Amino acid sequence: MRIHFIAIGGSAMHNLAIALHKKGYQITGSDDVIFEPAKSRLDGYGLLPAEMGWDENRITADLDAVILGMHARIDNPELLKAQELNIKIYSYPEYIYEQSKDKLRVVIGGSHGKTTITSMILHVLNYYKRDFDYLVGAQLAGFETMVKVTEEAPVMIIEGDEYLSSPIDRRPKFHLYKANVAVISGIAWDHINVFPTYADYTLQFDKFIDTIEENGTLIYCKADQDLNSIVDQSKAKVNKIGYAIPDHEIENGITYLLPEKTALKIFGDHNLMNLNAAKLVCKELNISHVDFDSAIASFTGAAKRLEVISADESTNVYKDFAHSPSKLKATIDAVKAQFIDRKLVACIELHTFSSLNKDFLKEYAGAMDKADEAIVFIDLKSFEQKRMKPFSEQDVQLAFANEKLKFFNDAAKLKIYLLSLNYKNTNLLMMSSGNYAGFDLPELAATLKK
Repeated sequence: MRIHFIAIGGSAMHNLAIALHKKGYQITGSDDVIFEPAKSRLDGYGLLPAEMGWDENRITADLDAVILGMHARIDNPELLKAQELNIKIYSYPEYIYEQSKDKLRVVIGGSHGKTTITSMILHVLNYYKRDFDYLVGAQLAGFETMVKVTEEAPVMIIEGDEYLSSPIDRRPKFHLYKANVAVISGIAWDHINVFPTYADYTLQFDKFIDTIEENGTLIYCKADQDLNSIVDQSKAKVNKIGYAIPDHEIENGITYLLPEKTALKIFGDHNLMNLNAAKLVCKELNISHVDFDSAIASFTGAAKRLEVISADESTNVYKDFAHSPSKLKATIDAVKAQFIDRKLVACIELHTFSSLNKDFLKEYAGAMDKADEAIVFIDLKSFEQKRMKPFSEQDVQLAFANEKLKFFNDAAKLKIYLLSLNYKNTNLLMMSSGNYAGFDLPELAATLKK
């Protein structure tokens, strides 16, 4: 098979390219810019384009397929040439389905927790040396790539994003996988640029339920009232299983699952709910609850999901992928509940299209109230790149309904302020789906400890 990737540098795209290369396919690709770690990883497999940019001459009639990334535009010259030659064009979720249509497909959807639930399932399956394919949204310890596709594996575990599939396919990705076993972790409005109202957004999850194979299984979070209503009203012929927070206790900063008192390396109500979702999926894959608990005890978390940068008897520094209002609140709540005797300095970088939309910003009201020191950072370049009007400190304080909140739009000034604080008996939580304008968080953690 000869396959060309347009916009090969994307997170899922470059991992799929590597996975297909390892499967024996002949892979080529193009992009206008490729960042690390995709650049080094593609180069390591001989898949890095010799030159950046688009060239219609890369598209030839002997290609079996083109896989189109979301980063490309509809007037991309390579895309236009592929259309002219009537070459089959797939979005990457479409191609994932092609690779898994004869397998049992587990699809994890929801506004939050997808990566963690998927990671937990992969950890448990790996622990018991089960054979499986997968697509996950973060690099995991013990897994070389974020995508694996083989002929032999009988099951594929897929993290199902609700964002659009490609520039020419405006369907949400998770609608294309046709799950046998599906998870919805909860619904919290996101992607305002695509789903301008909450109703538009929730409709996608209703449609997702309809895509589940007949007599399949839907595992859903009972703690989400809107999700409950959608599930109750759905006429899809699927088995519906709800989940909530499992019985647990916290002692000296460690969470234990009850009744066996299994010590966990993760914490927080949202992570415990994620754990219950993963446990129910694993049950569908014939892994007992007892065996699941034995395996999950060694799970340390997905990258950037309450990831520990440094820790000692007085101060822990975490980084987290939280960026939406619900994720922000849940992450802050988790750290405060786990360390009730420590203060919390919480800093979030806003940089997604939704979070930089002034109408959406008010959704953050009260999200940082439990932080002892609440800080919002927005790199001015984010506004420039998205051609949006910058916020003032007052805009942010009013939207978050927090007069004590501090606002920075200069990374150097933010760093100076963070290093000026007293971290005795205090945790620092840095949250972003970006990179704080190039902040070196390990260096920051080491410096503040001094």
